[in-house]
Amino acid sequence: MWIGQKDTGGGGRPSGSSFLDGQLLVAMPGMRDERFARAVIYMCAHSPEGAMGIIVNQPASHVSFRDLLVQLDVVPEEERIHLPRVAGKVAVLKGGPVETGRGFVLHSSDFFIQDSTLPIDSGICLTATLDILKAIAGGGGPHSAVLALGYAGWAPGQLENEIQQNGWLNCPADASLVFGADAAGKYDRALRKIGIDPGMLSTEAGHA
Repeated sequence: MWIGQKDTGGGGRPSGSSFLDGQLLVAMPGMRDERFARAVIYMCAHSPEGAMGIIVNQPASHVSFRDLLVQLDVVPEEERIHLPRVAGKVAVLKGGPVETGRGFVLHSSDFFIQDSTLPIDSGICLTATLDILKAIAGGGGPHSAVLALGYAGWAPGQLENEIQQNGWLNCPADASLVFGADAAGKYDRALRKIGIDPGMLSTEAGHA
C-alpha cells in the first residue's frame, strides 16, 4: 500500500521536557547532510526509542496533490478539474529521505479518523491512510493539510547526539510554519521565531 498507518511505537507524548514531539527542528547553517540543509522539520514522535518528523519546507516539485489523487485512484482523471478548492491548496512536500514512496498527511485537528489519526500537539495531527485523501477530495477533509512523501527518522540517541553537535535548534511549532504556502521563507522565519538573525549564525559552531 502506498500510504499506510504509521507505527507510533506505543503512542503518546513521552514524559520529560527533553522530548521534542510537537516542536520544530531547525537545521543549523553548518548542517553537513545536504538532505537536511536549511530544513524545518515538524517532530511527530520523539522518545528513547528514536524520533520521526516531517520536513515542512521542501516542496516536491515533480507532482501536485491533484496528480496524486488521480495516480492513487482516489478520483478518476475526468473528475480532476472538479475537485474542491481546498484540494488545490494542499502542498506536496519531500517529507524526508526515509520511505519516500509512502505518504503522510499533517493536518489541523478539525479532522479525525478513529484508529488512524495521531494527535501530536498544538492542534496538529498526522494521518497516514487513504481515507484522509478521499475526504479531502470529497470536500470533507481538514481545513489545513500538507502531504509529505517520506519522513525523517533517527535511531535511539541519534537525534540527541546531533543536537549536542550543534546540528539542530528547536522552537515551538505554529500553523503558519507547518501549513503556510511560503516554503522558501520558513527557514528564516523559524530562526527568527527562536530569536536568531539568520545572518549571525556561524557555520563553524560546534566544530571545535
